[in-house]
Amino acid sequence: MADLELVKKLREETGISLGDCKKALDESGNDMEKAKEYLKKRGQAVAQKKVDREAGSGIIDTYIHSTKRVGVMIEIGCETDFVARGDDFNCLAHELCLQIASMRPQFVREEEVPEEIMAKEKEIYEAQANELNKPKELIEGIIKGKLEKFKKEICLLSQPWVKDNTKSIQALINEYIAKTGENIIVRRFVMYEF
Repeated sequence: MADLELVKKLREETGISLGDCKKALDESGNDMEKAKEYLKKRGQAVAQKKVDREAGSGIIDTYIHSTKRVGVMIEIGCETDFVARGDDFNCLAHELCLQIASMRPQFVREEEVPEEIMAKEKEIYEAQANELNKPKELIEGIIKGKLEKFKKEICLLSQPWVKDNTKSIQALINEYIAKTGENIIVRRFVMYEF
Protein backbone atom coordinates (compact mmCIF):
# COMPACT_ATOMS: atom_id res chain seq x y z
CA MET A 1 0.00 0.00 0.00
CA ALA A 2 1.33 3.43 -0.97
CA ASP A 3 2.39 5.85 1.75
CA LEU A 4 0.10 8.91 1.86
CA GLU A 5 3.04 11.34 2.03
CA LEU A 6 4.61 9.74 -1.06
CA VAL A 7 1.31 9.95 -2.91
CA LYS A 8 1.02 13.62 -1.99
CA LYS A 9 4.62 14.33 -3.05
CA LEU A 10 4.18 12.52 -6.38
CA ARG A 11 0.95 14.44 -6.99
CA GLU A 12 2.74 17.76 -6.35
CA GLU A 13 5.61 16.86 -8.68
CA THR A 14 3.51 15.53 -11.56
CA GLY A 15 0.10 17.18 -11.25
CA ILE A 16 -1.55 13.82 -11.97
CA SER A 17 -4.59 12.69 -9.99
CA LEU A 18 -4.18 11.22 -6.51
CA GLY A 19 -5.71 7.91 -7.61
CA ASP A 20 -3.26 7.53 -10.47
CA CYS A 21 -0.34 8.52 -8.21
CA LYS A 22 -1.41 5.93 -5.63
CA LYS A 23 -1.68 3.24 -8.31
CA ALA A 24 1.76 4.15 -9.69
CA LEU A 25 3.34 3.92 -6.25
CA ASP A 26 1.59 0.59 -5.58
CA GLU A 27 2.86 -0.78 -8.91
CA SER A 28 6.42 0.44 -8.25
CA GLY A 29 6.73 -0.62 -4.60
CA ASN A 30 6.77 3.00 -3.36
CA ASP A 31 9.80 3.88 -5.53
CA MET A 32 9.31 7.50 -6.67
CA GLU A 33 11.45 7.21 -9.82
CA LYS A 34 9.77 3.99 -10.93
CA ALA A 35 6.37 5.55 -10.19
CA LYS A 36 7.22 8.56 -12.37
CA GLU A 37 8.31 6.23 -15.18
CA TYR A 38 5.07 4.27 -14.77
CA LEU A 39 3.05 7.49 -15.01
CA LYS A 40 5.03 8.59 -18.06
CA LYS A 41 4.36 5.28 -19.85
CA ARG A 42 0.73 5.36 -18.79
CA GLY A 43 0.46 8.96 -20.03
CA GLN A 44 1.68 7.92 -23.46
CA ALA A 45 -0.86 5.09 -23.54
CA VAL A 46 -3.63 7.47 -22.45
CA ALA A 47 -2.59 9.97 -25.12
CA GLN A 48 -2.80 7.27 -27.80
CA LYS A 49 -6.36 6.41 -26.74
CA LYS A 50 -7.47 10.05 -26.87
CA VAL A 51 -5.84 11.03 -30.16
CA ASP A 52 -9.01 10.41 -32.19
CA ARG A 53 -11.26 12.47 -29.91
CA GLU A 54 -12.48 15.83 -31.19
CA ALA A 55 -10.64 18.84 -29.80
CA GLY A 56 -13.41 21.39 -30.33
CA SER A 57 -12.33 23.93 -27.73
CA GLY A 58 -9.04 25.65 -27.04
CA ILE A 59 -7.16 28.93 -26.83
CA ILE A 60 -4.90 31.24 -28.74
CA ASP A 61 -1.83 32.23 -26.77
CA THR A 62 0.93 34.71 -27.53
CA TYR A 63 4.44 35.47 -26.43
CA ILE A 64 6.48 38.59 -27.11
CA HIS A 65 10.18 38.45 -26.23
CA SER A 66 11.50 41.18 -23.93
CA THR A 67 13.47 42.69 -26.83
CA LYS A 68 10.20 43.16 -28.73
CA ARG A 69 11.90 41.61 -31.78
CA VAL A 70 10.31 38.14 -31.63
CA GLY A 71 6.65 37.29 -31.22
CA VAL A 72 4.73 34.01 -31.35
CA MET A 73 1.03 33.23 -31.65
CA ILE A 74 -0.24 29.65 -31.24
CA GLU A 75 -3.64 27.98 -31.58
CA ILE A 76 -3.93 24.94 -29.32
CA GLY A 77 -7.04 22.81 -28.96
CA CYS A 78 -8.58 20.58 -26.30
CA GLU A 79 -11.95 18.89 -25.81
CA THR A 80 -13.71 21.17 -23.33
CA ASP A 81 -13.83 24.81 -22.37
CA PHE A 82 -13.23 23.78 -18.75
CA VAL A 83 -9.74 22.46 -19.59
CA ALA A 84 -9.07 25.36 -21.99
CA ARG A 85 -9.49 27.82 -19.10
CA GLY A 86 -7.37 25.73 -16.71
CA ASP A 87 -3.91 26.64 -15.50
CA ASP A 88 -2.30 23.44 -16.82
CA PHE A 89 -3.52 24.01 -20.36
CA ASN A 90 -2.48 27.66 -20.33
CA CYS A 91 0.93 26.70 -18.95
CA LEU A 92 1.38 24.24 -21.83
CA ALA A 93 0.42 26.90 -24.38
CA HIS A 94 2.98 29.28 -22.89
CA GLU A 95 5.70 26.59 -22.91
CA LEU A 96 4.97 25.92 -26.58
CA CYS A 97 5.23 29.64 -27.39
CA LEU A 98 8.63 29.77 -25.67
CA GLN A 99 9.73 26.68 -27.60
CA ILE A 100 8.72 28.23 -30.92
CA ALA A 101 10.46 31.53 -30.10
CA SER A 102 13.71 29.80 -29.18
CA MET A 103 13.87 26.88 -31.65
CA ARG A 104 12.06 28.47 -34.63
CA PRO A 105 10.27 25.45 -36.10
CA GLN A 106 8.64 25.91 -39.49
CA PHE A 107 5.89 23.27 -39.26
CA VAL A 108 3.76 21.68 -36.55
CA ARG A 109 4.27 18.03 -37.56
CA GLU A 110 6.53 16.11 -39.93
CA GLU A 111 3.69 15.21 -42.31
CA GLU A 112 3.30 18.92 -43.15
CA VAL A 113 6.80 19.31 -44.62
CA PRO A 114 6.39 19.78 -48.41
CA GLU A 115 8.10 17.27 -50.69
CA GLU A 116 9.90 20.11 -52.52
CA ILE A 117 11.74 21.11 -49.33
CA MET A 118 12.73 17.51 -48.63
CA ALA A 119 13.89 17.05 -52.24
CA LYS A 120 16.13 20.14 -52.05
CA GLU A 121 17.63 18.97 -48.75
CA LYS A 122 18.19 15.51 -50.21
CA GLU A 123 20.11 17.04 -53.14
CA ILE A 124 22.36 18.93 -50.74
CA TYR A 125 23.01 15.85 -48.60
CA GLU A 126 23.69 13.69 -51.67
CA ALA A 127 26.29 16.17 -52.91
CA GLN A 128 27.93 16.23 -49.48
CA ALA A 129 27.86 12.45 -49.11
CA ASN A 130 29.28 11.77 -52.57
CA GLU A 131 32.41 13.72 -51.61
CA LEU A 132 33.06 11.22 -48.79
CA ASN A 133 33.98 8.38 -51.21
CA LYS A 134 32.02 5.81 -49.20
CA PRO A 135 30.07 2.74 -50.41
CA LYS A 136 26.64 3.46 -51.89
CA GLU A 137 24.73 1.70 -49.07
CA LEU A 138 26.54 3.77 -46.47
CA ILE A 139 25.86 6.98 -48.39
CA GLU A 140 22.13 6.14 -48.54
CA GLY A 141 22.12 5.60 -44.76
CA ILE A 142 23.89 8.91 -44.17
CA ILE A 143 21.42 10.78 -46.39
CA LYS A 144 18.43 9.12 -44.72
CA GLY A 145 19.76 10.00 -41.25
CA LYS A 146 20.39 13.62 -42.19
CA LEU A 147 16.88 13.95 -43.68
CA GLU A 148 15.31 12.56 -40.50
CA LYS A 149 17.36 14.95 -38.37
CA PHE A 150 16.35 17.87 -40.60
CA LYS A 151 12.63 17.02 -40.23
CA LYS A 152 12.94 16.80 -36.44
CA GLU A 153 14.63 20.22 -36.33
CA ILE A 154 11.98 22.04 -38.37
CA CYS A 155 8.85 20.40 -36.88
CA LEU A 156 7.58 21.57 -33.50
CA LEU A 157 6.23 18.24 -32.23
CA SER A 158 9.47 16.40 -33.04
CA GLN A 159 11.84 18.91 -31.47
CA PRO A 160 13.44 18.22 -28.10
CA TRP A 161 11.94 20.47 -25.42
CA VAL A 162 14.33 23.33 -24.61
CA LYS A 163 13.82 22.92 -20.85
CA ASP A 164 14.42 19.13 -20.87
CA ASN A 165 16.01 17.78 -24.03
CA THR A 166 15.32 14.18 -22.98
CA LYS A 167 11.70 14.62 -24.07
CA SER A 168 10.15 15.80 -27.30
CA ILE A 169 7.40 18.39 -27.51
CA GLN A 170 4.97 15.58 -28.37
CA ALA A 171 6.00 13.77 -25.16
CA LEU A 172 5.41 17.00 -23.22
CA ILE A 173 1.94 17.32 -24.76
CA ASN A 174 1.26 13.65 -23.91
CA GLU A 175 2.04 14.42 -20.27
CA TYR A 176 -0.54 17.19 -20.31
CA ILE A 177 -3.04 14.87 -22.00
CA ALA A 178 -2.56 12.45 -19.10
CA LYS A 179 -2.92 15.31 -16.60
CA THR A 180 -6.06 16.84 -18.10
CA GLY A 181 -7.65 13.65 -19.38
CA GLU A 182 -8.37 15.27 -22.75
CA ASN A 183 -6.93 15.21 -26.24
CA ILE A 184 -4.69 18.22 -26.92
CA ILE A 185 -3.57 19.27 -30.38
CA VAL A 186 -1.49 22.08 -31.76
CA ARG A 187 -3.42 23.40 -34.72
CA ARG A 188 -1.04 26.07 -35.99
CA PHE A 189 1.40 28.77 -35.01
CA VAL A 190 3.00 31.84 -36.48
CA MET A 191 6.24 33.54 -35.51
CA TYR A 192 7.10 37.14 -36.18
CA GLU A 193 10.70 38.29 -36.14
CA PHE A 194 12.15 41.71 -36.70
